[in-house]
Amino acid sequence: MKHIFLTGFMGTGKTTISKALREILSCDVIDMDREIERMERMSIPEIFVQKGETWFRQCETSFLEGLKKREGAIVSCGGGVPLRRENVKTMRACGIVVLLTASPETIYERVKDNHDRPLLEQNKTPEHIGELLKEREPYYREAADLEVVTDQKSADEIAIEIKKLLDSSKAV
Repeated sequence: MKHIFLTGFMGTGKTTISKALREILSCDVIDMDREIERMERMSIPEIFVQKGETWFRQCETSFLEGLKKREGAIVSCGGGVPLRRENVKTMRACGIVVLLTASPETIYERVKDNHDRPLLEQNKTPEHIGELLKEREPYYREAADLEVVTDQKSADEIAIEIKKLLDSSKAV
């Protein structure tokens, strides 16, 4: 099996949906942010403060390179992963990219009480989320093989939808 890369903006459900998808596909889940935190021995916000965003983005790229040698899994990617062309190239080389989307209002409701989102921490509003989404949307869409809207759906409903799309595309 190839890797299934779940991409999208923070709060679109990548981590939650990867766990629901694991139940359907019976394969491992890799949470990229948690793995980078483990390797760096600090939280994502600490990495941003102590080493900077550029360092963190390089950690993401290096981590993806390492996945080429691993057996297929569901990979919950950080929200910025598709912003680098080399990341998209690596994901496409060893898997299928599924874009999860949600409205700025839905994302706001999902992240408003979370303080592990360095890019939102100082300006956590639906308007600011919408601006960031607008900047990133072309990158997300260009990287995606499949797209699933997550608004108003349970994780199980979304996982079933992804499975159907994967089956119909014969991509995995």
